Amino acid sequence: NSKPAIGRLADKISAVFVPSVLMLAVVTFLAWFNLGPAPALSFALVATMTVLVIACPCALGLATPISIIVGVGKAAESGILIRNGEALQQASRLTSVVLDKTGTVTEGHPAVVGISPAEGWTEEAVLRMAASIEAGSEHPLAQAVVSAARARQLDLVSVSSFDALAGSGVRAQVEGKPVLLGNLRLMQRSGVDISALYSHAHTAALRGQTPIYLAVDGQSAGIVVIADPVKPDSRAAIARLQALGLKVVMLTGDNVATAQAVAGQVGIDTVLAEVLPADKAAKVIELQVRGEIVGMVGDGINDAPALAQANVGFAIGTGTDVAIESADVALMRGSLHGVADAIAISTATVRNIRQNLFGAFFYNILGIPIAAGALYPLFGLLLNPMIAGAAMAMSSVTVVSNANRLRRFRPTGM
Repeated sequence: NSKPAIGRLADKISAVFVPSVLMLAVVTFLAWFNLGPAPALSFALVATMTVLVIACPCALGLATPISIIVGVGKAAESGILIRNGEALQQASRLTSVVLDKTGTVTEGHPAVVGISPAEGWTEEAVLRMAASIEAGSEHPLAQAVVSAARARQLDLVSVSSFDALAGSGVRAQVEGKPVLLGNLRLMQRSGVDISALYSHAHTAALRGQTPIYLAVDGQSAGIVVIADPVKPDSRAAIARLQALGLKVVMLTGDNVATAQAVAGQVGIDTVLAEVLPADKAAKVIELQVRGEIVGMVGDGINDAPALAQANVGFAIGTGTDVAIESADVALMRGSLHGVADAIAISTATVRNIRQNLFGAFFYNILGIPIAAGALYPLFGLLLNPMIAGAAMAMSSVTVVSNANRLRRFRPTGM
């Protein structure tokens, strides 16, 4: 039921076109009645009816919705669910695509790959403490820590005064001691000296892994290193987006070194790292203020505001329900190729709509003067109303046939 802007433009033109044709029909009648040969009334009636019949804007009315129906259906065949007509048109106009890292560029199934304990601590003690804090969290990184502790059959302890710190980590009381678990920003803000562990964390970050710091009673206790592998097809999909002339930006709350390492693996040059969940939408706004038409791709709860803010939001179908509801386009596959396919289908659909509109307008511009009798003074030809009716019907057939060409469209990479 929704229409893209190009469809609303056709409606506006039709609102002017129809009254104009009625006026032209009156002028045609008067011209033939006053200036035409005998029997003037018969010629006037035939010419007037022919103008009205041939100018019937059926093709104009079909031009946009028929292409949208076929285009949306084609997208659905590829696992791309387009929620409104505006998104269908906007996707073809994008200049920038912002990609969330976790679960979008990467698999979204992180796992603990290393533990570096501080002096006086063991790997088991660090992991046990970290997992005890994360046991009640649904965050992918938290689940990775808990899974690692369970794999080692560690007994978790009760936690009190749990406090989630958005974009930083968590704070809690464990066995009567204040414990912090989170990123470098949290440690620095809390005055924890992590110099002894920094080299281990930096090395992990350069590999594209995420170091999580643990501090107990104000002292560093160790780091838990988590890796989230890049999706096998992310690099190829991002290359497709760049080949379309789009600027690709990776947005993440991870530290700069980790973000740059992951970006390097997939060929992304522009990285926005250490972005708090609440600031993701603001980053999208910054790009829009610069004149960019932005597509946002994400899968998590904290991506929802950015997905809603973007000109077109793409939600990975393997993500959260909130993200999918906030987006304009839902990708049932977990692959970024779906974004490139959606843009290609959008571009083809909008091009098809323009072809239909051009054909409908060109037909009327050419047909109305002939119907009005423009050829009669030169060749003695006056268009029969039945021929005009057939021509009007054929214009609709042409529009529908052109729209159906989209069924054979194949985005590159499908």
